[in-house]
Amino acid sequence: MTHVINDECIACGACEPECPENAISEGDDKFNIAPEKCSDCGACVEVCPVEAIHKGKDK
Repeated sequence: MTHVINDECIACGACEPECPENAISEGDDKFNIAPEKCSDCGACVEVCPVEAIHKGKDK
């Protein structure tokens, strides 16, 4: 499973530099994770201040 960022995202950007796969990018009102790049390491989950990142569906 890959991680996803839900609508609770406050677009703080804390997750983006933590991703070793560069799978996180800024969208219009929140950050997004490219599922094809996500290695499911969980580094982004650890730094999200609002717990907006969680496991998504299987790739």
